[in-house]
Amino acid sequence: MAVKTKYKDIGTIDYKEAWEYQEKLFDDVLSGKRSGRIPTNYMLFCEHPHVYTLGKSGQQNNLLIDPNFLEKIQATYYKINRGGDITYHGPGQIVGYPIIDLEQFGLQVRKYIHRLEDSVIATLKEYHINSSRLDGATGVWLDADEPGKSRKICAIGVRASHFVTMHGFAFNVNTDLNYFNYINPCGFQDKGVTSMENELGRHMDMEEVKQVLKKHIGGYLNMEFIK
Repeated sequence: MAVKTKYKDIGTIDYKEAWEYQEKLFDDVLSGKRSGRIPTNYMLFCEHPHVYTLGKSGQQNNLLIDPNFLEKIQATYYKINRGGDITYHGPGQIVGYPIIDLEQFGLQVRKYIHRLEDSVIATLKEYHINSSRLDGATGVWLDADEPGKSRKICAIGVRASHFVTMHGFAFNVNTDLNYFNYINPCGFQDKGVTSMENELGRHMDMEEVKQVLKKHIGGYLNMEFIK
C-alpha cells in the first residue's frame, strides 16, 4: 500500500528559511516516531535564489571564490548538515526535500537514494535524455562512462537520523550553469554539469517537469501524495 505523503510546492524561498522549515518538519517527524505514533511524511519542492551549500564532509577549498565575489554575483553560502560536498542551488532548478520516515517505506538509506536517482532518470527519459548513475558518486549523470564527457544533471545529498530524512536533490532544468564555474561541483574537478535546457536547446516548462518528476517519485518511492 502506498504511503501517504504531504506534497508542498513552496515556490522560490531563501535557502536559510527553507532549511529552518525542513528542520521543524524533521523534528516533528522524529518526535512523532519516538512517541510511538505514525508520523506524517512530507515532500517539498522549491527553488532558491543563488546559493552555495557545503556538506559536512565537504572541503572548503571547493568554493573557488571569496566573500566579496559572492556578494558581486548575488549569491550566499552555507555550511550545512547533509552528506556530500559543495553544490549550487538557484533559479531554474527543482530542489526536492523529502522529509520522510524510511521505515514506513521499507527502505535503507542507500536504496532510498537509488530510488531518487531512478525517479530523475525516468523523468529525463520522457524527454529523450539518456542518463544513469556513476560508480562511486551519487546523483544522476549523462555519459557517465565516458571520460571527459560525463556531466551531472542532478545532485543528491541527504541527512538521516533514526531513518528520518531531510535535504534531498537539486535537478537542473533551466539552471544558469555559469554559477558552477565558481566551485568544484560535489568536489569533482574533472566532471561537468548540465541542465535539461542545455541538453535540449530549449527553455523548459518548469511546472510540467515538476509534475513528471512528482509522478515518478511517487511511483519509485511508493508514495500517495496528499495536500
